[in-house]
Amino acid sequence: MVLNEGNQSSVTTFILLGFSEYPPLQVPLFLAFLTIYTVTLLGNLGIIVVIRINPNLHTPMYFFLSHLSILDICYSSVFTPKLLEILVVDDRAISFKACMAQFFFVCAFVITEMFMLAVMAYDRLVAVCNPLLYTVTMSHKLCALLVAASYTWGGMCSLTITYSLLGLSFCGSNTINHFGCEYSAILSLACSDPYFSQMMCFIISTFNEACSLLIILSSYVFIVVTIIKMPSTGGCRKAFSTCASHLTAITIFHGTILLLYCVPNSTSSWLLVRVATVFFTVLIPMLNPLIYSLRNKDVKDTVRSFRNIKLLSHSIEFK
Repeated sequence: MVLNEGNQSSVTTFILLGFSEYPPLQVPLFLAFLTIYTVTLLGNLGIIVVIRINPNLHTPMYFFLSHLSILDICYSSVFTPKLLEILVVDDRAISFKACMAQFFFVCAFVITEMFMLAVMAYDRLVAVCNPLLYTVTMSHKLCALLVAASYTWGGMCSLTITYSLLGLSFCGSNTINHFGCEYSAILSLACSDPYFSQMMCFIISTFNEACSLLIILSSYVFIVVTIIKMPSTGGCRKAFSTCASHLTAITIFHGTILLLYCVPNSTSSWLLVRVATVFFTVLIPMLNPLIYSLRNKDVKDTVRSFRNIKLLSHSIEFK
């Protein structure tokens, strides 16, 4: 749809192509993404519930982990429902306002998660390098402040990039070669000079990626040095186990971001961009609860004890 305004025209509705060039894959992809999204919701909600019901998990590390699960639910829920919709219906339209809103929220949640992982790295630094003062250093007030700062910064950065997109005019094709309102896909449709928007996105993205990785890498340098100096192998193993899940999540998250940065801006690369975005927005939110639950003894013990209580109550009722 095109809205005429004097001698100019602007697009009011976008068409999302998704994976429409592969008709036989529409139903299998729908079932696969629906299964992944269901596991994502159940897994992340499960992590939040487990942390809330076990008083032993009311620590800074699990406080941050619960917010990581909230972020995974949020940014997965921004992209995935629309992806599922365009896989099964012929109408793949999305309004301009809805497209901008989708981009804003995904961008905000991703940037927030980027710094949440950095905050969690700092938390592991304090836990490993200064365990005796851990609860004092990572006070409830400081934890709340770090979480609030991550959300606020993510929202401010996303608002700035979205505002730069709103300054562009879209008067040509309204077909987005993607399943969602991804930045490069939107920018490719602009018929005005996108230089300002590109510079804002480049500066903000580079700054955020560099800062978050610097915090993470410097934290783990100190952690590794501390672990090497530990006299007992048992202490080394315990210290490393507390960081293994977080390191795995960081590697997957930032690895995918850097992959998207390195994809060349060409027509032949659009499929790779879509596949990488699927991994980033659909798969990673599902993997995080699996990573933290499968490798975390406290979480597994809580689930096991809760399951045993339920089985015991059922057996008593049966008798």
